[in-house]
Formats: sequence, structure tokens, C-alpha cells
Amino acid sequence: MKGIISVEEEVITGLERVTHNLPDKVALVYLGETITYRALQEMIYRFATALYELGVEKNDKVMLYLSNCPQWIIAYFAIQKIGAIPVPTSPIYTPYEISYQLNDSGAETIICQDTNFGYVSEVFAKTPLKRVIVTNLVDLLPWWKKTTGWVFDRVPRGIVEKNAHTYFFLDLLRKYPPQPPPVVINPQEQLAYILYTGGTTGLPKGVPGTHSGMVSYVKDYYDVIEGHVSEGHDCFILVNPLFHIMAKGMFMGIALTIGNPTVLMPVPIVDAILEAIQKYKVSMLLGVPALYRMILENDRLDLYNLASLKYCWSGGDVLPIEVFKRFKELTKRPIYQVYGSTEVGHLCLSPMHKDPAPQSLGIPFPSREIKILEPNNLEAVKPGEVGELLVTSEFLMDYWKKPKETAQSFVYIDGKRWYRMGDFVRIDDTGELHYVDRRADIIKHRGYRVSASEIEAVLQDHEAVVGACAVGVADPKVGERIKAIVVLKESARGVDAGELVSWCRERLAFYKVPQYIEFRDMLPKSKVGKLLRREIRDEERRRQT
Repeated sequence: MKGIISVEEEVITGLERVTHNLPDKVALVYLGETITYRALQEMIYRFATALYELGVEKNDKVMLYLSNCPQWIIAYFAIQKIGAIPVPTSPIYTPYEISYQLNDSGAETIICQDTNFGYVSEVFAKTPLKRVIVTNLVDLLPWWKKTTGWVFDRVPRGIVEKNAHTYFFLDLLRKYPPQPPPVVINPQEQLAYILYTGGTTGLPKGVPGTHSGMVSYVKDYYDVIEGHVSEGHDCFILVNPLFHIMAKGMFMGIALTIGNPTVLMPVPIVDAILEAIQKYKVSMLLGVPALYRMILENDRLDLYNLASLKYCWSGGDVLPIEVFKRFKELTKRPIYQVYGSTEVGHLCLSPMHKDPAPQSLGIPFPSREIKILEPNNLEAVKPGEVGELLVTSEFLMDYWKKPKETAQSFVYIDGKRWYRMGDFVRIDDTGELHYVDRRADIIKHRGYRVSASEIEAVLQDHEAVVGACAVGVADPKVGERIKAIVVLKESARGVDAGELVSWCRERLAFYKVPQYIEFRDMLPKSKVGKLLRREIRDEERRRQT
């Protein structure tokens, strides 16, 4: 494809190439307004200049605490343009969560919405932060549209306290020219991001990725979509959050770097998504299984024309067969799969020359190598048998400042370092991977990967709790609901489920908060004292049969 970029180049190179060739082509559509490649690149360069003048230097970390909006994209590339490192995070995270990530990453700058500025102010003095840049989701809209939104109370606004370390995104764009300083970057060594992921131990772990590592799977996308997705004549709607590697990778691979416009959705409201698909003749959709289910169950579905859809992908969770079948009956189009992890990047995409099997993940990309092994002894399984998936590539990196967790998740085999995905798969005669099961410590709720151990760590911070175990309970509407089993100290008095749920709500994003809490006298442990989470998970399964 013409938009192809090399692993020897920076992530922004693809955008700059399209801007050079098609400067007036629409890059983004946001709340009814369009932004061309020329305008997008100019704003990136202006913001890069501003960051540099504010004191952001090469290898400094900058946290992105924003919903999907043009400012997210502008900031992401601007940070990279001056050799700094973006740290994207969820805009709904609590002060407890962002405080941990700020301290762990060492970020001195944060770009936030005015609606979560209060959370930033709460943690400012307890973190390395030196400066805060604030924006509103409608900052880049025309004045009349912003005024209409505020008059009719359709645009959320937060109170921002002006002080010496607080700046406004729009002011910086207006003040500084599009002349960022030249910075020498080695794409194979320079970090392009640090993303935080849950896992098997306690709090989230930072996963760094280089420019070359990210470009590698963007290049792999080109090979799979060649001859199917066009360069400049398809339209992508981005519903999934950009702070997640799945959305960020697909946005780069099938839209931004090959000239296809992207309709940005700041919040995943089903009717707004369906209306946008109809209005902009969207041909490409990425969603989690829960989104496809919500679309199918929408009472007004028959009011929308979805005939423009050509390519739909699902990721982040197992796609139920009944959702796969119903969606194809509705649109006459199959749902393809995208699969990977924060640690290894994107790994698979369904082949597009045929309809995908419902449980097929696709064929692993050439830039990644896989093994399917017996999890206990890491011996190879027979062809076609189920085993744990391990992945290696030249782009694997250690967790950020977490040597113990790195040692637990990576192994050396045949002189190479492999990441243990924890997912159980089999491979068929054509080389396609088929998903079978996942490890018990990751709960799939509403398309989010929730770390059971993170919930347990928060519960065990409560003074009355001596032990906790979080598991997923199957639910066809949301994937899994979160249940916590809690053991209280003998001296605890008057502590009930409501108090513990409130405790979690103050410290965790809403989708991580347990829906059920059950009290027990003890939790199952191994001989060496390790929590046997799988036993409780199996027990919950038996209750449902």
C-alpha cells in the first residue's frame, strides 16, 4: 500500500506522508466538524512547540487523561515529535488510580479535561507533576456550536482553578507557531508510549513500546487489508478509547496513515454511533462484543441505514456466536477479529478474503512468533490441541520498573524471550488461532480487561479486610460480572457489602467495581499460600449449571 511506513521511521511518519500527498483530505470528523490532514499536522506542530517552550524535554513523560477527541490525537503526536513519551490513561480513572500511574511513570505534565481537573488538583502535590494543560471536549468546535452546547447544557464543563502551573490547550495552540525544534530520534530505541495494563499481581504495570514496535504491527495491518480496505475512500468510526492499544493500533493501521477519514466518538452512545454510521457512510467499525450486542438490542435499530458498513472488527473479549450470527443477518457482513495484548502489541487480524469462523482469532502477523505450550511444564502440545499461547518478537520490553512482574510473565525458551499471554488457544491446519479460554485472573467486563488482583489489592487496603478474591461470573449481556469474596478480620464490626463497594468506587474506575460481595471465613490457598482463584471461579461456574 502507498501508505506503508518502515520500522526505521517514527510513528508520525505515516501521517506526515499523507499530509504531504493529500493535505486537504479529511483526517478527522468530530461532532459534525471536519479537520484536514494539513490542519491536523499544523496543530500537532504548534502543540509540540508549546510543550517544548513549557519545558518538556526528550524522554519526559506526559500523561494523556482525555476522552476520544482531536486534542488527544494532537497531543499524542506532539509529545512524540519532541522525543517525549505519552502515557495515555482512562479519563474516568479516580485520583487513586492516576496518582499511582503518575508516580510510577514519573510524568511531570498532564493533559486533562476540565471535567477531571479536580482529580488532578487533588493529587498534584503528591506526584511529580509540574504542569497541567486543560481542555474541554468542544474546544476545537466553532464558537456558535460551543455556545449552543453550553446554553442547552449538552456539553459537560468543569471548574478550573487558574494558577502558575495550569495552562489551556486552546491558548497554547494560538500562541505558538508550528515550528517544533528538531529532535534526533532512534525509532528502535525511543519509547513511543507507556501504557498501563492489569495482570496477575496487584496494581497496573507500565508497558513501554518503541516507535519501531508500534510501526511493526501497523505495517502488518497493511498486508492483511491490502485489496480490501482502500486508501482514502473508506471511512472508519472510532468508538473504542484511544488509550487502549487495540483502538490506537487500528486507527493508525486502517485509517490515519492511509488517508481514510476517522469519525471520532467521545462517548460510546449507541444511537449516536448508528446515526454517525448513516450520516457519514461509515464503512469500517471496531467494537467490543458488548457494543455489537447493544447495537442489536437497540429499540430504534430499524430507523438507521447501516448499508455502508463493509468491514467490522471485534476485539477485547470473546465474541458470542449468537452475536456473530445476528449481526451478519442484520448487515450481511461478518465480524472479523483483532487480537493482541498491551505487552506484545497487535498479534492477529482475521484474513479478509473469506468469512471468519466465530472463534477464530486470525493468523499471527509475520513480525510476531508464537508457541502453544502445556502451561505447567511449557512442553509443546500436539498439533490441534489446546495450550497456553506464548509470543515473542524483537520488540518485547520489560515492564516499566517492575523486574519481579517481568520475571513472572516472561520466559526464555530456545534462546528467545517469550511473553505468556495466559490465553488458551489451538491452531488449525490453515495456521489460524482459535480462542478456547483465558486465565482466571483477568475478568472480561463490558469489553474491558479487569485485573482481579487489582480489585483484591484495593479491598485488602480496607482496615477490616484480611483477604479478598475477585472472579468473573458469566453474564451474556456484559461478558462477566465482577464478584468479590471477602474475609474480614475477627475484630471487624459493622462492615457490610455496601461499605466495601463504596470503598472500591472511590479508588477504582466504575467498570472495575464489584457488583457482588460475598463474605466467607477463609479463601482456598495452595500449600505455599497462593490464592487458588480458579477454584472459586470453577465453583461459580457450577452454581450456574
